[in-house]
Amino acid sequence: MKLSRELKTGIAALTIIGVFFWGYNYMKGQNLFDGPSTTYYATYKNVQGLTTASPVTINGLAVGKISDISFSNNPKFKGELMVAYTIDTDLPFSKKSVAKIYSASLMGGKALAIVPSFEGEKAVPGDYLTGAIESDIFSSVTEQLNPLQAKLESVIVNADSLMIGLNQVLDEKSRKNLRYSIAQLTGITSNFNKASKSLNALLETNQSKLNATISNTEKMTADFSKVSQRLSNIDIENTVKKLESTLANFNEIIKSMKDGNGTIGKLLSDEAMYTNLTNASKEMEELLREMKLHPKRFVHFSLFGKKDKKGYVKDTIN
Repeated sequence: MKLSRELKTGIAALTIIGVFFWGYNYMKGQNLFDGPSTTYYATYKNVQGLTTASPVTINGLAVGKISDISFSNNPKFKGELMVAYTIDTDLPFSKKSVAKIYSASLMGGKALAIVPSFEGEKAVPGDYLTGAIESDIFSSVTEQLNPLQAKLESVIVNADSLMIGLNQVLDEKSRKNLRYSIAQLTGITSNFNKASKSLNALLETNQSKLNATISNTEKMTADFSKVSQRLSNIDIENTVKKLESTLANFNEIIKSMKDGNGTIGKLLSDEAMYTNLTNASKEMEELLREMKLHPKRFVHFSLFGKKDKKGYVKDTIN
């Protein structure tokens, strides 16, 4: 059968229109040759560069595409972007599932991942899933660097203020004094190094003496340890008991003396005996004085045995 020119032209026009329609919907994320699909929604304050026809995945498997991105008309999500996406899978998941935007490649392409949850009420087409955004490596670095940048700027500002204040405080005279102090500190450090070298030389020269001193100290410590050991072997308990007994006896003697018992006690407590001893001492002293002044009254030597003028016979020595 021979087709007319007009019929061929009509078939070609319909084919072109069909391909155009299919391509237009495909670019929107809708494949007319795929099976029935379900549409879900999620809202975001920032879609991070997500576009229509971006893939939708579940556990890394592509199961759909982004069909539309527009500002939400719902007062509840005023100012947020509503993302509509179609899924060509019959995997059941609950309304607690999360629609997360993530980086599909290092070049910055974005995709939508469904993080399924199987707890709670089952999600049905037209439901809104919770939207989330996964930070990529560049966003993470930026998030980490932003606080660091703020701190660095604060440090720079403080350092600048410190330098300004330091310049105001340190006038020409103060700077000269500071330079002089640094020079003095350098001299002190040099002297300390010299002293350290001298000390090292002294230690090296007297190394043998130091060794001998340390050896003697160790020997003394050992001897002291032996003495301590010997002292520990002494029966201290019996020694203390004997000392206590001696002290008790001494206390009894003292008490007896205080009570006037014995000769010493009577001497300490009997006033009459003390008086008699005092009088006897005085009489003895007078007698000695009289004998010294008049010795002839007490001792006389005579060869003839005559009587003295006072009527008494003097002793004679034959």
